[in-house]
Amino acid sequence: MAKSKDVRIVITLECTDCRSNLNRRSIGVSRYMTQKNRRHTPNRLELKKFCSYCNKSTIHKEVKK
Repeated sequence: MAKSKDVRIVITLECTDCRSNLNRRSIGVSRYMTQKNRRHTPNRLELKKFCSYCNKSTIHKEVKK
């Protein structure tokens, strides 16, 4: 069984440009799966990643599951 209070958790990062633009949203939204340490980074994570729908590097923010 998995522990309920694991230190490392799996999170989803979503492109902010694709999510806010309604024209691109129909095509799709770029998402990445990664892990973060709950103790060291309790806040929402923001990383600059490549978006295949925008064809450029954009800010990807952590989303709720």
